[in-house]
Amino acid sequence: MVIGKKLENFSTQAFQASKGFVDISFEKDFLGKWSVVCFYPADFTFVCPTELEDLQSQYATLKGMGVEVYSCSTDTHFVHKAWHDHSTAIGKVEYIMLGDPSHKISKIFEVLNEDNGLAYRGTFVINPEGVVQTVEINELSIGRDAKALVDKVRAAQYIAKNPTEVCPAKWKEDGKTLKPSLDLVGKI
Repeated sequence: MVIGKKLENFSTQAFQASKGFVDISFEKDFLGKWSVVCFYPADFTFVCPTELEDLQSQYATLKGMGVEVYSCSTDTHFVHKAWHDHSTAIGKVEYIMLGDPSHKISKIFEVLNEDNGLAYRGTFVINPEGVVQTVEINELSIGRDAKALVDKVRAAQYIAKNPTEVCPAKWKEDGKTLKPSLDLVGKI
């Protein structure tokens, strides 16, 4: 389980619409800032473009929160560019699309399906120290909701600034938090 652990270093080639092909490494690009990594099975598929387009709809919000967003599949950065150039939904994507043809990144995040060589739908929120704060992993045919991801990032950032508090179910940015104490035991 990767939650609560600092990730090991990795490097890969990626595609970003505004920059073209870019080299990305965990130590250079992730440490020192909040990051989200969204794994998906493969380019040129069915559920994947709906998820990546939905994630793009929240990209400005996440950037405003100081978060960099990465998508990742076991495809190459070349395939990401081709998909970006030929799909209306993916043509909107501005965030970085990591290539993982070696499966190293998918293995680090523990989302690789060894039977078919594809990544499960895994979403990870990573703090500036490189430690995974939240994990969501779905079966290949079940898509995710980027608005729920934004709420998880807000909660993780809030707790990082307020370590004596916890966020209850359905917590929203201006919602009430709890301070764990003996006085609360059995009263919630």
